[in-house]
Amino acid sequence: MSGSTVISIDAMGGDRGPGPILTGMSHLVSQNPDIRFIVHGDDAKLAELLRKRPDLAAKCEVRHAPGVVLMSEKPSRAIRDGRDSSMWKALETVASGDAKVAISSGNTGALMAMAILILRKSPGIDRPAIAVTWPSRAKHGYNTVLDMGADVRADPRNLLQYAVMGAEYAHLNFGIPRPRVGLLNMGTEPGKGPQEIQEAAKLIEAAESERFEFVGFVEGTDLSKTTADVFVTDGFTGNVTLKAAEGTALFIRDALRDAFRHSFWSRFGALFALTSLSRMRQRIDPRRANGGVFLGLNGAVVKSHGGADAVGFASAVELAAKMAETDFPRRVAAQLAKLDADGDTPLENKAGERGE
Repeated sequence: MSGSTVISIDAMGGDRGPGPILTGMSHLVSQNPDIRFIVHGDDAKLAELLRKRPDLAAKCEVRHAPGVVLMSEKPSRAIRDGRDSSMWKALETVASGDAKVAISSGNTGALMAMAILILRKSPGIDRPAIAVTWPSRAKHGYNTVLDMGADVRADPRNLLQYAVMGAEYAHLNFGIPRPRVGLLNMGTEPGKGPQEIQEAAKLIEAAESERFEFVGFVEGTDLSKTTADVFVTDGFTGNVTLKAAEGTALFIRDALRDAFRHSFWSRFGALFALTSLSRMRQRIDPRRANGGVFLGLNGAVVKSHGGADAVGFASAVELAAKMAETDFPRRVAAQLAKLDADGDTPLENKAGERGE
């Protein structure tokens, strides 16, 4: 596999089993001949599925992993009992250097806990974060939002680190020279929001540099606008916001379908709007923005939605390939180290000083 982009796959994670995962991988193989996969899971099941996909099989190395981390499993139990699981093995492959990035559709909490244990946090990072691409009116079609649920807690220092990591991600992923960072709040006026948000705003503003611009407080209504390129929040708020947006997108899709099926004339009218409706459906389709990136680790990890179908998983693989090609974790770590070295704001881990 030398000379190729190698991606490590947890084939047994998620709600739908390995079938949609392999189908999603097949979509990318036809578009990118340089991608190779190390696939972890039940070798008998995977061999049977790969026999039906000879083009994909030629790009895969299957490594047997008998264990599976259940979606309902607690992270502590997954770490204790899951060392033979496909999730653990997928992460180990990145740690060993056999692959550049790992993808899993499995239990988010377990994946993050395992990733921290196996890959370790980057120097100076207190808590990693999950960043997602959010459909927006930006020229490239997306904004970056984090944290999406890696940790429900986030103090001002954590939010500062999220801002730095998110800006670097937007720079590498979308080519934005100087990403604009906004801090999610209940209002844009100075003085709004809890004390922690006020303190975080001061830290982020003090760290502003040629790498990113701080635009201040932003609201939930700005997420799909061009107000900022990167939106920073804590994991609890981010995860609730993400699930609400996904549910809203599905509701709009179903409501439009029901409306155009209401009568003969509405069905007839749908024929004239078919092209525009198809374009709008793709724009708000959560599957096409599937894939959260774990930031702040010594290795690249992409978390696919647990219920992702083949289209959704293909989006996650495409994102993983881009992460592998840019050597993203190393470049983010370098940016954090530079900020600390410049003395603009201390980013070293002072958890012990806070009594954690």
